[in-house]
Amino acid sequence: YALIRLGSGFSALVCVTGAVGIAALAAFVMHERRGKHPMLPLSIFANRQFSATNAVTFVVYAALGGLFFLLSVELQVVSGFSPLLAGTALLPVTALMLVLSPRAAALSDRTGPRWPMTFGPLIAAAGIVLLAMSAGRHATYVASVLPGVIVFGLGLSLLVAPLTTTVLAAAPNRYAGIASGVNNAVARAASLLAVAVLPVAAGIVGNDYRNGEHFLHGYRIALMLCTGLLIVGGLGSALLIRNPSAPPAPAPHPEHHYDCAVCGPPVEQAAEAG
Repeated sequence: YALIRLGSGFSALVCVTGAVGIAALAAFVMHERRGKHPMLPLSIFANRQFSATNAVTFVVYAALGGLFFLLSVELQVVSGFSPLLAGTALLPVTALMLVLSPRAAALSDRTGPRWPMTFGPLIAAAGIVLLAMSAGRHATYVASVLPGVIVFGLGLSLLVAPLTTTVLAAAPNRYAGIASGVNNAVARAASLLAVAVLPVAAGIVGNDYRNGEHFLHGYRIALMLCTGLLIVGGLGSALLIRNPSAPPAPAPHPEHHYDCAVCGPPVEQAAEAG
């Protein structure tokens, strides 16, 4: 609430609600640290892979949340799309993820998650750049929107399955449910914060949502910020995510030689002795 109201300038209400939000977050951390049976054991963040994956999740899903919100508004306010067409503009992303996510998971199993989590955000960033460049009053869906959506969907398909697998694999088995909940909460919080922060950072306020020219200018700035977040996510994956070590090869079993009888020597030795 404080971040949304910040778009209208600093005020006592912004300061008070912002301070309450920060204090509540700090109180939650203190409570979970001191509690005997915490809902969120903070020790789970001691795992570097787990913390790094959640950091990548935060910046990537902030970009996703900002794009999903602002694209639907831009298509209606600037390009004149109907609410139905604007709302379904990203359906190809869902279709691509349904088809390609299992293959991305198989690729991650073979190569490790590091490179899919590196190139996925970078490809998605290229898709957002295409969407920013093609936006305008005379944009059409097939020529202006669909190419960027497809490139964005390809990057997202490469990223999501390895990211989810990595964050679950990084946590102990007894914390698998907590790890999934934390990652989901990080993704949702990032999207919500992006919707609150990105328009303000891009200068979109008040009546700009009804003025096509003003909104388009801020929209392009906001999409460049989303692009930057995805690049940070890709580079962060390259630097922080580690592929799991290959398990050691099993030791060869020694060859066993058996005698013909329970207590007798081998047949060859018995024949020589005879």
